[in-house]
Amino acid sequence: MGPARDTPFRSAEMSMVQLYISNEIGREVVNALGELGLVQFRDLNGDITAFQRVFTGDIRRLDNVERQLRYFHAQMDKAGIALRKLDLDIETLAPPTTSEIDDVAERCQSLEQRVSSLNESYETLKKREVELTEWRWVLREAGGFFDRAHGNVEEIRASTENDDAPLLQDVEHNNAAPDVERSFSGMNIGFVAGVIVRDRVAAFERILWRTLRGNLYMNQAEIPEPLIDPSTNEPVQKNVFVIFAHGKEILAKIRKISESMGAEVYNVDENSDLRREQVHEVNARLNDVQNVLRNTQQTLEAELTQISESLAAWMVLVGKEKAVYNTLNLFSYDRARRTLIAEGWCPTHDLPLIRSTLQDVTNRAGLSVPSIINEIRTNKTPPTYLKTNKFSEAFQTIVNAYGTATYQEVNPAIPVIVTFPFLFAVMFGDFGHAIIMLSAALAMIYWEKPLKKVTFELFAMVYYGRYIALVMATFSVFTGLIYNDVFSKSMTLFESQWVWKVPENFAGHQTVAAQLRDYGTGSTYRYPFGLDWRWHGTENDLLFTNSYKMKMSIILGWAHMTYSLCFSYINARRFKKPIDIWGNFVPGMIFFQSIFGYLVMCIILKWSINWFPTPTPENPHPVARQPPGLLNMLIYMFLQPGFVEAQLYPGQSTVQVCLLLLALVQVPILLFLKPFYLRWENNRARARGYRNIGERSRVSALDDDENDEGNNGGAVHGRHSDEDGEGVAMISGDLHGDDEEHEEFEFGEVMIHQVIHTIEFCLNCVSHTASYLRLWALSLAHQQLSAVLWSMTLGPALKVHGIGGAIYIVITFTMFFCLSCIILIIMEGVSAMLHSLRLAWVESFSKFAEFGGWPFAPFSFKQMLEESEELTEYLG
Repeated sequence: MGPARDTPFRSAEMSMVQLYISNEIGREVVNALGELGLVQFRDLNGDITAFQRVFTGDIRRLDNVERQLRYFHAQMDKAGIALRKLDLDIETLAPPTTSEIDDVAERCQSLEQRVSSLNESYETLKKREVELTEWRWVLREAGGFFDRAHGNVEEIRASTENDDAPLLQDVEHNNAAPDVERSFSGMNIGFVAGVIVRDRVAAFERILWRTLRGNLYMNQAEIPEPLIDPSTNEPVQKNVFVIFAHGKEILAKIRKISESMGAEVYNVDENSDLRREQVHEVNARLNDVQNVLRNTQQTLEAELTQISESLAAWMVLVGKEKAVYNTLNLFSYDRARRTLIAEGWCPTHDLPLIRSTLQDVTNRAGLSVPSIINEIRTNKTPPTYLKTNKFSEAFQTIVNAYGTATYQEVNPAIPVIVTFPFLFAVMFGDFGHAIIMLSAALAMIYWEKPLKKVTFELFAMVYYGRYIALVMATFSVFTGLIYNDVFSKSMTLFESQWVWKVPENFAGHQTVAAQLRDYGTGSTYRYPFGLDWRWHGTENDLLFTNSYKMKMSIILGWAHMTYSLCFSYINARRFKKPIDIWGNFVPGMIFFQSIFGYLVMCIILKWSINWFPTPTPENPHPVARQPPGLLNMLIYMFLQPGFVEAQLYPGQSTVQVCLLLLALVQVPILLFLKPFYLRWENNRARARGYRNIGERSRVSALDDDENDEGNNGGAVHGRHSDEDGEGVAMISGDLHGDDEEHEEFEFGEVMIHQVIHTIEFCLNCVSHTASYLRLWALSLAHQQLSAVLWSMTLGPALKVHGIGGAIYIVITFTMFFCLSCIILIIMEGVSAMLHSLRLAWVESFSKFAEFGGWPFAPFSFKQMLEESEELTEYLG
C-alpha cells in the first residue's frame, strides 16, 4: 500500500533514505537532485575537517573562478558597462558537463590575464597623462611668473593661453629674460615647482613657514580644471606652486616637505628657450599618451562588453557547481568499491520521482550498475516539510516566523489563511479604505511578473504579501458593509428601519430629531444587511456601536480559541496519545466552555430579548426592563456564587453555581490525571521488563550522534527497503528517545510541567479572552480617525459654493486622499495586522501547536538562487 497523499493540513510524510551512487556519476546525480529540490542530505563526514574532504580541491578551483567573475563585474561597474541579467523565467540553463566547466575556468583565466593587463596599462597611461597634464600647468604658471617678473603680464597671459605660442613675443623679452634668470643664479636663489591638492595648501604653507622660519617666497595658482586621480578615478582640485629659496639645503628640505604632503614636484628650466622646448615636448608626449589611452580604453570596453553577455550565466553555473561539490563533501566515499554513500530526508510521496531521476541519470551515463536508494529505519525526528504554493507561501512564512511546527502536527497556517485576514478586517472595517487596498492588491497580482523585478525593499515586502493583502482587503470590504462605514460615512443602500418622528404638540423651540421610532405598530421590517444607516449621526451612535463591537469581539475570541482547542484533540489522535485527550483536552474544554462559553451564550440570549417592547393593540402598555450587565454577572459568578443582580433568565443562579463547580472540578483533573497515568504506565512497563516504550533499532549511520539536529524524541516514521528499492515494512510510532541513552522517567519533572501547564491554561483563558477586546478598540479607533479626518478636510469644503469652493474641494480632496492612504490605510493597516498576528501567534497557537520541529531544507538550486544575495544581482 502506497503512502498517503500529502496535504497542506499537516507536514508531508518523510523518509530517511540511503543512496549508493557510482563515483563516476556522483556529480550528475547531485545535479539532478538539486534541480528536483526534494532531498536534504546529512553530513556523514562530521569527524573530517573541511580541508581533508574529497572534493575540497574542486571547491577551491571554483572559488578562484568566482573571484575572477567578481573581478569582471567590478571592472564593468568601473567602466559603466551594463550587465545583461539572466531571466530564469524565460531562459533555461542546461546542466553543464565537467568539460564545459573546465572550459569556463580556462576562459576566465585567460580573460582575467587580458583584462588585468589592459587595466594595468590603462591605469599606467592614465597616471602618465595626469603627470604630463600637471607638468604642463606647472610650466605655464612658472613661465608666467618669470615673465611677470619684468612687467610683461598682459602679453604673457595671452601667450600662455596657447601652448604652441612663443613664451616671449619680441626680442626685448628674449633679451630681458636671460638677465632675470642670470640674476637668480648669480644670487644663488633656486626654486621648487610642483602640484598639490588644494585642500592641503594651507597646511603646506604653515609647515614651510615654520620649518624655514620665513626664508622663502611662495607663489601659487589654481588649476581651473579638475584632474582625475588614477587610484580612485575621482576628480581632484589641485594648485600649482613655485617656491623660491636661498641655498641647496633649503631647496632639498622644501622638496622633502612637498613629497611628505603628497605634492608632485616637476622640473622647470630657468631659461625661457628651454622652457618653450619643454612645453612642446610635454604637449607632444601628452598627445601620444592620450591616443594610446583611448585605444586601450576601447579595447578594454570591448572585452568587458563581450564578457557582460555571459557573465550572469557563468556566475549561476559556477554557483551551482560549487553547491554540488559542497554537497558531495557530505557523502561517505567507499574507496574499495568506488561508491559514494549518502543519507538524507525526503518526502515519502516523492520517492518514485527520485528513483526515476536516478535511473535516468544512470541510463544517460551508460552505466550497467544502477544507483540504489533504500529507505532505512531511524529513531531521529524527521524534518517538517510543509508544501506551499504562491498563494499560501506568505501565510506559511508568517507562521514559520513564530516557529516550526512539530512533524505531522496540524499545520497552523491553514486556519491562519482565514482567521488572520478576518480578524484584521474586524479592526479595519471601512468599505472605502478596503476598496483602495483591494485595488492595490489586485494590481500587484495582475502585474505580477513586471513588479517582481522591483528591488525597493519596502515594496518587495508588500509585494511578497500581495495575496495576504488581497484576502485582508476582501474581508475588509465585507466588514465595512457590515459596519456601514465608507470613509466614516454611511451608505443608504436599503430603506431604513427607523424614521424621524415629530413629537406631539410640537413647538418651535423643540428638536424635530428628538427620537427615533419604528415604522409603526406591528411592523416586521428589519434592515437587510449590516447596520442601519440611521444610526450614523444619532446621539447614542457611539454607545450602540461600542456595545455591539465589544460583545462581537468576545464572541469571535471564543470561537477562535474553541476551534484552536479542537486542533489539540486532532494532534493527540494523530500521535496516539489518549492521555492528552483525557488529561488536557477534555477538562480544558469543559473549563473554558463552563465560563466563557456560558458568557457567549448569555450575550446571544441578551441580544435576542426585546427589553423595550413596542406597544401593540393587545398590550398597549408593555413592561420595559433594564437589561443586566454581563460583566457584573461574570464577576458575581465567582465572588458571590448564587447571587444574581439582574436576572437574565429563570433559574440563572442554579445554572451558574453548577457551571462554576464543573469548572473547578476540572482543575485537579488537569493537574493530576496525566502525571499519575504516565507514572502508572512507566511502572507497568518496568514490571514487564521493558526498558522503554516504542524502542527501535538503529540503522542510520548517525543514529548514535549525541548532538544531531533532529534527535528530539518526537514521532518518527520510516520505511525499510530491500536492495532493489522496494518497500517491505512500515514503522510508525511514538519514540521516547535513544535506546542506549534513554532518559529515565522523572515523576517530579512531569508533575512540575503539568502544574505550569494548568496554571497557564486557567490564567490564559481569562487574559486571552480579554485580549480579543483589541478588535473592538482598534475598530473604534479606525472609525473615529476616519471621522476626524473627514471633518478636518473634505467635510467643510463641501459646504463652500462657487469657483472658490471648487478649488477648495480639489485641495482638500488631495489632502484627504493622501492622508487616508498614509495614516488610515498604511499606518492603521500595519497596526491592525500586527494585532491580528498577535492573536494568531499567542491566543490561537498556544492552544494546540508545540512548534518543536525543525525545517526541511532540501538541496535545491532554485532555493539557493533565491537566498543567495550575491547571485540575486545577476538575475533579472
